[in-house]
Amino acid sequence: MAGIHPWLGLAVIAVCAGAAFTGGYLYWRGRGAGRMTTHLLSLAQTLLVAQVAIGLLLLADDHRAGDELHYAYGTMALGAALVPWFYAPESGPRRLLWFAATTGVAGALAIRAYMTGPA
Repeated sequence: MAGIHPWLGLAVIAVCAGAAFTGGYLYWRGRGAGRMTTHLLSLAQTLLVAQVAIGLLLLADDHRAGDELHYAYGTMALGAALVPWFYAPESGPRRLLWFAATTGVAGALAIRAYMTGPA
């Protein structure tokens, strides 16, 4: 399981970047989210949840990160991805902007978590 955690981290970073860019571009163009963008944003959130779950399993198995900030960045990345479920408007283009922006923030925090992980 220790081998999949870094690879899943790279997937989280790539999918979050792609989802944030796609969502931001569609908002800027004045278009709706569409099915593909919705699935991409959902995939980013799902990968973040899976990454944190695997990290918790590794932590329970006495695998520790080299830097304690790794845990803070991972937790904040998951929190950033979940924020729009509480604060975003119910519908409309601003909802897409909320999800795209917070997914971008989650991706940036995932980069920092990846950098502070074990070498």
